[in-house]
Amino acid sequence: MTAIFTGSFDPYTIGHHDIVRRALPLFDHIVIGIGVNERKQYMFSKEQRLKAIGEVYAHEPKVSVETYSDLTVDFARRAGAHYIIKGVRSVKDFEYEREQADINRQLSGVETLLLFASPELASISSSLVRELIHFGKDVSHYLPLPLPLSSLTSHPSPL
Repeated sequence: MTAIFTGSFDPYTIGHHDIVRRALPLFDHIVIGIGVNERKQYMFSKEQRLKAIGEVYAHEPKVSVETYSDLTVDFARRAGAHYIIKGVRSVKDFEYEREQADINRQLSGVETLLLFASPELASISSSLVRELIHFGKDVSHYLPLPLPLSSLTSHPSPL
């Protein structure tokens, strides 16, 4: 059974990694889908995100990483997935993900599995990490090993 785990992952954090790690026993294969919206501005290119996340799971045969730019349910169909995995950090996340899950199920029959963030990781977000990077702070403890910081350098200033 295949599931997809989708997001912009700009960048991919230890919170994202924790959700995948916890979902792995439930599925034969998880496809991490990096959503690309051409109207949105990203700190890291899709190629940088694809490479960085791919390196995290280089030795995990049950995980693959792809990019997509269409509807998540269409990506799920192409991936052969009947489930979408989403992480929830807060009530705000829950409401948003519930609405998305309802629409996705109506459109395609694909079910969404919500996993609550581990309490110690619930305050970590990609936007927080981007903000810290912008101000030149060390973010290595928010990124999964072996996520290479060099592959996520968006500007010449050191992290």
